Amino acid sequence: MKIDSRAPLRIGLAGGGTDLASYSDRYGGVVLNATIGMYAYCTIIPTNDKKIKIYAYDNQNSVETKSVKKLDFEGDRLILHKGVYNRIVKDYNGGKPLSFVMSTSNDAPIGSGLGTSSTMIVAILEAFNCWLGLGLSDYEKAQLAYKIEREDLGLAGGKQDQYAAVFGGFNIMEFKQDGSTIVNSLRLDKSVINELECSLLLYYSGQSRKSADIQLELTKNIISNQISNTKSSNFPTIDAMKHLKDNAYEMKDNILTGNMEAFAASLRAGWEAKKKTSSIVSNVELEKTINYALANGAEAVKVSGAGGGGFLLLYCDPMNRQKLINAMDKLSGKIYPVKFSKSGAESWRR
Repeated sequence: MKIDSRAPLRIGLAGGGTDLASYSDRYGGVVLNATIGMYAYCTIIPTNDKKIKIYAYDNQNSVETKSVKKLDFEGDRLILHKGVYNRIVKDYNGGKPLSFVMSTSNDAPIGSGLGTSSTMIVAILEAFNCWLGLGLSDYEKAQLAYKIEREDLGLAGGKQDQYAAVFGGFNIMEFKQDGSTIVNSLRLDKSVINELECSLLLYYSGQSRKSADIQLELTKNIISNQISNTKSSNFPTIDAMKHLKDNAYEMKDNILTGNMEAFAASLRAGWEAKKKTSSIVSNVELEKTINYALANGAEAVKVSGAGGGGFLLLYCDPMNRQKLINAMDKLSGKIYPVKFSKSGAESWRR
């Protein structure tokens, strides 16, 4: 028997950063995002040899060890896999070790701004949920994934990625001051989705393993800076976060009504507000790439993620799509089409 699972990555459209607990627990946060046809994948093959074998093909790491109740993950690049295993054994398998072979992969590098780490945790969790018949609800899966990543592993970040990966589709998410989360699914006309797919592109400038590691470290620093600014009630950051929340609601209305001109304006406004949350959200190289895109057919550009680099989300009039693609192809990065995914995390047996 084999258990396969996948969970979709997401693009952040508006409100990113207000899902950080340091902000949302005080002021409440709002995020608008959408999942795309890029995924984190997991396969589990149960065994009886009292061993655990994990192969992470996206970061080229692996481990083979005896089945134990708790895997040591300190300083390990497989902390996501081990963190999920430890929580599953502790809370859902009566502390009894499991024996299996696991392989994982990802369509995008960790730290690229598409929620890769959280989505990988969701994919692994979904595979265990299917294998062990845990019957976890969508909210339970998202909340558990959040606890594993933020509490068990101590990785800094917000709350939106886990919920996006579990629920899938277009969602506006509200992060309440009491710590609860409400996911509101948006039902868009097919014509609006088609228009967005024709108008949006993703551009990734970091191609090497080294660049992915650098971006991951930069993301950590940005989040740490935003958390520090929020806790110290830094006015520019708090004010910018308020604008990001308002921007999320505005963009929701724009896409529900199919107002693309207003949608582009919301993207631009959101990026300007995002840059005010931390002095290291943007940099000279990033602005150079953004300005190049704007000069070659893009009408709005923003970072999908914490900032500093990773994937850029580009909006253009469909008439200028190929012109923009041709221009971006002249740079060292890679351009991707945007295809939206309606479904969240899925699993199946074979």
